[in-house]
Amino acid sequence: MIEPLQEEIISKVSSIFKVTDVIINPESLRFKVEDIDFKSKFVSLARQLEFIDILSSLEQDPNGIYVFVTSFERKKRKWLSKSWIPRILFAVTVTMVLIDGYFRTGFVNTLSFIGEPTQMSILYAFSLIGILGVHESGHLIAAKKHKIKTSWPYFIPGVPVFGIPTFGALIQSRGLTINRDILFDVAIAGPIAGLVIAIIVSMFGAYTSPEIDNVMAEELFEKSQLTKMNLPILMTASLEIFGKGGDDTHVIMSPIMFAAWLGFLITFLNLLPAWQLDGGHMARALFGRKWHQIATYASMGILALLGYWFMALFILVLSTRSQDARPLDDISPLSKNRKRMFIVILVLGFLCAPLPSGILP
Repeated sequence: MIEPLQEEIISKVSSIFKVTDVIINPESLRFKVEDIDFKSKFVSLARQLEFIDILSSLEQDPNGIYVFVTSFERKKRKWLSKSWIPRILFAVTVTMVLIDGYFRTGFVNTLSFIGEPTQMSILYAFSLIGILGVHESGHLIAAKKHKIKTSWPYFIPGVPVFGIPTFGALIQSRGLTINRDILFDVAIAGPIAGLVIAIIVSMFGAYTSPEIDNVMAEELFEKSQLTKMNLPILMTASLEIFGKGGDDTHVIMSPIMFAAWLGFLITFLNLLPAWQLDGGHMARALFGRKWHQIATYASMGILALLGYWFMALFILVLSTRSQDARPLDDISPLSKNRKRMFIVILVLGFLCAPLPSGILP
């Protein structure tokens, strides 16, 4: 670290913190600080230093609290940094969703006419892409509020007709997460925003979904033309509002209802306190590294019990290879209001879970 830069950093740190000792190394600086309100002060310091490509972190040992400062080089994934990549992925994903909606409408129409396939596929695309897009927008808005740079959403196309048309979307963080509060805020914003849209879509989906009698439904099940699907509590509530889903009938999911089902499933998965999922980041912010790992294994067990073995294995494999979502200030605890909000998140995750029939009274 060159001397003029060292002097600038020492000046910045000393202007924010009460510095009692400075340890100068060739590649780093270490400041012993004595401040009660170090949490908010470190946020200001970290943002100033990030602007000049300097990485800071807050550490604690039996002797006190230290600010550790070193230079860092931003890692760039060249192919992801191309501006056309998100656009191409979005276009392909929309195409897959439109194809899936067209064929789903065609099948439902053989049982009960719900609309023209082209029109319904467009509504289906607006519904599903809307849930995913608003989810990612929640992350983007929260990140912008905390001055964290991110990429545009990368939509992941799936397999229409024979599977699911999209595997969701993600954004790439290009900034530094300063403390646990910020890690929690960015993580929670996406699922909450997406869930609001999923509930609205679920209401419209319940309205557009036809019913058939149980005799016909059993025949379709035997011929493998119809698949039994576990419904989340929120979706069941939407059906009950329109008086559907009684003991003598079976609801056929319209494409709109299926979009809501996928939205609830994606929200449920994201709220699990596992790995690098949104719920995992919230759990990391609340519990720290050790208990976050335990929560990850517990989440895999929940997925296995619900029959989502592939997702459980997916999390297991990637959790052993991904880095810890450690904020720069990992010693300041999560605020009390955010701790209370985590309880709400667990409840919402339960309401979005595709529970097997009979698990509830």
